[in-house]
Amino acid sequence: MRVFISTDIEGITGQVSWSQCGSPSGEHYDWPFARRMYTHDVNAAIRGARAAGATQIVVKDGHNTGKNLLIDELEPGTELISGYGSGMDGMMEGVNKSFDAAMLVGYHAMAGTARGTLEHALAGGLHRFWINGQEAGEIAASAGVAGAYGVPLIFVSSDEAGCAETSALIKGVHTYAVKKGLGKVMAHLKHPSVTGPAIEAAAANAVKNAKKIKPLTYRGKVTMRVEFHTSDQTDMAATLLDTKRVDGYTVEFSRPNFLEAHSMAYTVFHLAALGRKSGD
Repeated sequence: MRVFISTDIEGITGQVSWSQCGSPSGEHYDWPFARRMYTHDVNAAIRGARAAGATQIVVKDGHNTGKNLLIDELEPGTELISGYGSGMDGMMEGVNKSFDAAMLVGYHAMAGTARGTLEHALAGGLHRFWINGQEAGEIAASAGVAGAYGVPLIFVSSDEAGCAETSALIKGVHTYAVKKGLGKVMAHLKHPSVTGPAIEAAAANAVKNAKKIKPLTYRGKVTMRVEFHTSDQTDMAATLLDTKRVDGYTVEFSRPNFLEAHSMAYTVFHLAALGRKSGD
């Protein structure tokens, strides 16, 4: 069995603030700790998948620039996709129809979720995001990419809010919450000695029951709507062909299928980031 694991850091054991888990810079004082916990949770999922019969595991480092996990600290034999900037599938880059199942480790709840630890939309500068009129976040987006290739999302680790979001989205999916959000930057945390074995057990159970879970699919034309925090981001994003400006903060676009719409979303995000810097 081949298992694809996409990872993020906000929903990892012990993380409650950007100063911990933002990126490797002086502004994020606790980055080494965040990186260590990131690897801790991912390794637990790898061990669980293998214990249940996974023969090949590919991990996509999906946080920030994708250069956070250290390959020499991952479980031996794990394959890692590291870095950022090319490819069409964003945080799911590397998944394809040859995989039997997908997992998301360390993901977070969508923007605006009450008591969602470090909740946000898909990229810096975004306020809210919709798929076919339904408000969504990174969990739905990544599940949709996997589903477009016929791969079911079988397991997600996150905080309680992210796990609830996942369960409402996919019938039968397995989840494990490493913390309970008390606010955006405050949470009731479980100890790593608890979360490691629990993630491992939940991931193993998910692999054992993978065939019972159906891929999340968005059939036919897909429409995505993106709302930014500032209008200068929208100015740049709205220059893209076949992108409609809805209002000062919002653009909308449609594509023939989910993968094309998802890829277009990342183009919108990148242009918006340039717009955010245009006033410098």
